[in-house]
Amino acid sequence: MPYEHELLTMTIAETLLPEFDAEMATTRRVLERIPEDKLAWKPHEKSMSLGRLAGHVAEIPGYGQWVMKSEKFTGGVGGYTPLVLSSSRQALQVLDEKVTAIRAAIAGAGDAELLTPWSLEFGGKTVFTLPRVAALRGFMLHHLIHHRGQLSVYLRLNGVPVPCIYGPSADESPM
Repeated sequence: MPYEHELLTMTIAETLLPEFDAEMATTRRVLERIPEDKLAWKPHEKSMSLGRLAGHVAEIPGYGQWVMKSEKFTGGVGGYTPLVLSSSRQALQVLDEKVTAIRAAIAGAGDAELLTPWSLEFGGKTVFTLPRVAALRGFMLHHLIHHRGQLSVYLRLNGVPVPCIYGPSADESPM
């Protein structure tokens, strides 16, 4: 089968980028729906505001840069300030910036670089150590997918039509 041969000759980056591109396009569709007049809205007092959650979703692809540019990330250290959106347009600008940068980093990485161990640390303890490619999937992609799912619920609770994500939603069909 020719397809099997193609898979055997693909780099790790070439296998990751189609998944990355699909998830980023879906994320963009969700962020395009953010109601600007509801950025302060929260479903519960312990929840993030819609503007904070959308900002988090927009900035998560930037976490991939931490994975690609360092051996580890130490949480709770440094001057990280969470992004709280001031406009829905800002979400798309931040997302596009972060996606462009990390996509180029992934595309330019060789297999050896993507197999190099990377660690996440909090409170002086290692949460995990994984090959960079696995950290990109878990710390960036899966983290993004989780919060994008939360954001889609925020949209629903505010009467905003939810776009199709992995198939039809109650509001939209990919067909």
